[in-house]
Amino acid sequence: MQDVTLPDVSLIAQDRYRLLVDAVTDYAIYMLDPNGHIASWNAGARRFKGYEEAEIIGQHFSRFYTDDDRAAGLPQRALATAASEGRFEGEGWRVRKDSERFWCHVVIDPIWSTSGGLLGFAKITRDLTERKLAEDSLKQSEQQFRLLVQSVTDYAIYMLDPTGLVSNWNLGAERIKGYRPDEIIGQHYGVFFTKEDRLNGVPQRGLETALREGRFESQGWRVRKDGSRFWASVVVDPIRSDIGTLIGFAKVTRDITESVEAQRELEKAREALFQSQKMESLGRLTGGIAHDFNNLLMAVVGGLEIVRRRTPDDPRIVPLLDNAIQGAQRGISLSQRMLAFARRQELHLALVDVSALVRGMADLLRQSLGPRIGIETRFPLSLKPVLADANQIELALLNLAVNARDAMPDGGTVTISAREHRFDTREGALEPGDYVCLALTDEGTGMDAATLERAMEPFYTTKGVGKGTGLGLSMVHGLAAQSGGRLLLKSEKGRGTTAELWLPLAVNVSVPAETERVQQSASQCLMALKVLAVDDDPLVLMTTAAMLEELGCEVIEVGSAEQALDVLAQQRVDLVLTDQAMPHMTGAQLADFIRHRYPQLPVVLATGYADKLGGRAGSLPRLGKPFDMDALAEKITAVMSQP
Repeated sequence: MQDVTLPDVSLIAQDRYRLLVDAVTDYAIYMLDPNGHIASWNAGARRFKGYEEAEIIGQHFSRFYTDDDRAAGLPQRALATAASEGRFEGEGWRVRKDSERFWCHVVIDPIWSTSGGLLGFAKITRDLTERKLAEDSLKQSEQQFRLLVQSVTDYAIYMLDPTGLVSNWNLGAERIKGYRPDEIIGQHYGVFFTKEDRLNGVPQRGLETALREGRFESQGWRVRKDGSRFWASVVVDPIRSDIGTLIGFAKVTRDITESVEAQRELEKAREALFQSQKMESLGRLTGGIAHDFNNLLMAVVGGLEIVRRRTPDDPRIVPLLDNAIQGAQRGISLSQRMLAFARRQELHLALVDVSALVRGMADLLRQSLGPRIGIETRFPLSLKPVLADANQIELALLNLAVNARDAMPDGGTVTISAREHRFDTREGALEPGDYVCLALTDEGTGMDAATLERAMEPFYTTKGVGKGTGLGLSMVHGLAAQSGGRLLLKSEKGRGTTAELWLPLAVNVSVPAETERVQQSASQCLMALKVLAVDDDPLVLMTTAAMLEELGCEVIEVGSAEQALDVLAQQRVDLVLTDQAMPHMTGAQLADFIRHRYPQLPVVLATGYADKLGGRAGSLPRLGKPFDMDALAEKITAVMSQP
């Protein structure tokens, strides 16, 4: 029997291990002797370090280190650490054969003999350059983002942990909210909310909404460190990890107080423009109605007066005529208020001492308001005069006082006050300048916002049927506007009302001289006058002619300015009484033509409007429509008595 020689098992294992190591290409696995010289070299080392086995065996492994690391003794420290601690592990830059750098992870293990002697070192190196570059890029991006967030000053950008505690803080947050990072980090973000919002659970609901819907966005009042409030636009987004775990919340806050205030001011300006346009449209409509109404009343009043004069004192007829005349007079008063709202009433401007005017009205106000209403006045020691129509101011104040009385059915106090104020810039409808504010305040029921908005509209009233025309405040509004001022109402439901009548101070204005009343008898002045009456409304023309004839005048009637010029070209007349609002040629234009062609012929302009006439036409004598016979006689007497 022959002997069979068996292979050495340990040698087979070593060969297999060597084959395994040589097959690895993702790791550089090689041996070092105790001094650090390379004793073996695998395919992975050759692949990413660039050296062939013949080139590198016997070379010191420090050649893979950078010059700075070799100068610092890093290779020797690595071997010493492995020998003393049993292992060295680290990362750093290494150098390939072509001098290109790469980032690697290194593990060095000492190899000991069975007797405890150091045989060398096993070194495993992995190329992590791509991961390193990615990490550096990410770190750079994070740093840039952090710098970006920190440099933002118009937005408060910060993080919250899952419970709502502030975890970081940027410059914008510090500028907007007033807290330094060391003062706020770790505090709950509910500190930025108002007390009311905190009590209502608004901060927690915001986080819950962000979790439930993936985002929470809102606007509202927030509180700074100093306690001041600002209007904020807020966005809260939840932040989750790669596996979906909630890390916290990103919160962005912007202070939009200025833009919100600007938007509110714009809305107020738009609303004011709308109200102005609405009131202007109502004014044109009301003025047109009042003009036509005046013409009708002119015919009614004139006809009734003539009939009253010619009717014997029959007790069955005279009271009816007087009642009809009184009703027509009430209609005239109504049309005058309509014209006041439309700013087309005739104002007789003069210097008015407001304090003296109110004192002079004291008895009238007490009688009008009754014993259950007390009156208090609060005036400064001295008050500069205003340029206004005293009679119209008295009427306006009386209207306001009556409204105050009606708002206090159980009695109360009306306070009348005045003060001077200067506006350096335009304030609503008021131009820059000096004004007197004449205010009347009651303790009545007040008005809600909807009623207050419509209070100055003509014919709008909250009083019962037959208890008010709805023209009182409209008249005061028109008077104020026509006088260069405004009417301002302030009221709250259950807290009374304040009506402020703003009137411009009379600055460098002389007191207009009052026209002396002519004492000459009307009958002496009017007898045998030949008057040319001009009006395009047949009813008014017929009534005017009848009134003139009743006064003893000879009358020529024409329906247009053109016909009047034809008459003047053919015969002599003593006076021309013409309507203003006529087609083709107005009364003022007719008067201007007569002034040039017949300079000695007097002209009286009859109009229901307070028209602003330019040039010499502005000085024409005027007769306000509708007029009665006494007013007609007085005006003609005054004109014909002029030299």
